[in-house]
Amino acid sequence: MTNNQNKPREFDAVLGGEAPPPVQGVVLGGIEGVKQRLASFLVKARIDAVNDALKYGDAGLDLVIAALNDESSLVQRSAYLLLRERTESEVQQAVKAYKSWRLPERLEWYRDKHISKFAHKKVEDFDPAIGIIDPSGIAYAVRCEEREHVEAFREKLNILTQHPNASKIEAFVIGMWDAYDNYDSTVVVNALVEAKDKLKKLKAIFIGDIKYSEYMISSIVQSDISPLLKAYPQLEIIQIRGGDGLEFSQLKHESLKAIIIESGALNRRTIAQICALELPALQHLELWLGSSLYGGNSSVDDLMPIISGELFPTLSYLGLQNSEYSDDIARALVNTPAIKFLNILDLTMGTLSDEGAEALLNCSYLNKLDIFNVNDNFLSNEMIERLSQLDCQLIYDWQKEEDGYYRGLRYCSIAE
Repeated sequence: MTNNQNKPREFDAVLGGEAPPPVQGVVLGGIEGVKQRLASFLVKARIDAVNDALKYGDAGLDLVIAALNDESSLVQRSAYLLLRERTESEVQQAVKAYKSWRLPERLEWYRDKHISKFAHKKVEDFDPAIGIIDPSGIAYAVRCEEREHVEAFREKLNILTQHPNASKIEAFVIGMWDAYDNYDSTVVVNALVEAKDKLKKLKAIFIGDIKYSEYMISSIVQSDISPLLKAYPQLEIIQIRGGDGLEFSQLKHESLKAIIIESGALNRRTIAQICALELPALQHLELWLGSSLYGGNSSVDDLMPIISGELFPTLSYLGLQNSEYSDDIARALVNTPAIKFLNILDLTMGTLSDEGAEALLNCSYLNKLDIFNVNDNFLSNEMIERLSQLDCQLIYDWQKEEDGYYRGLRYCSIAE
């Protein structure tokens, strides 16, 4: 702003000038007061203004709709919660547009192959002979082939980062980084941290695009990922395959929108570390909880900080997948606030039975979802039919049978 008269009055207070008027005072009254508070640099002031705006008819409604595009995801969420129950066509259109955050490939059934799409981009292996021809439209992958060691990975990554278009890459995929010596992902994390000044536009990273024929998911050894988050403050998506050794040091990251952990056995300590992160922009959280036979030792109690809805207030996609205790998760969701704010609930690859689904059917907020994904569980045809009557989209294509290989025991789908 070039004119001091246009500055938010809170700005003067920060600089030691005139104190801001009281929020409910005469100066900030009425629709003009709402507009003034919506121009504030204080997120709390803008949230309060959004909550007051509907007192002022159509003009206030227009301000709330506009707040769906506020730079703060907390302000956006406040506006969304006010608008989602309204029936006006322009409101419904705005709400639908707001809920556009999607990673549609995450709704596809897991298959044992290298991914073809990541962060809205097609994935292609980096070929030095071709180079980087489409840094914004392609997620380039670097991976070791059979009989290659970690030195080969470092060399391939170095060649990529030396390319003139490396600074324009937005999404990056790491496959197998060593086929023999069982290095953990520290070598990957350190290499990417060292390359941070050459990958200035990187917004999405997938570490561990490794299929079963290369390495079992239970044998993929990860490490502390937090140095990577610190090195890339602009990062929006982090996807990890493999839970062994996976750690997060406590930190705050302003930009991260999605955390995806694909694991056959997620440790409760790792879940607690994720819960200790400050992620004000997080919209998508996906945890594959895994099997106790391979070291998965979590319970629904470990998930309660997430399910409570308090840790990540802008969460719209919650995936608590590949779980041995899906029914416990379903019952907990019914009795906690998180489900009120979700657009997508993903319980795939788990042990959800008719009992857990029945509990969810008794929750009115289930109908507020856009998508409910229950594929690859233990639901009966009768329950699928009942769930299909919901207003939200139901994904249920395939269900396991309890009288199969595990002789009446329900099991999660991905373990070793």
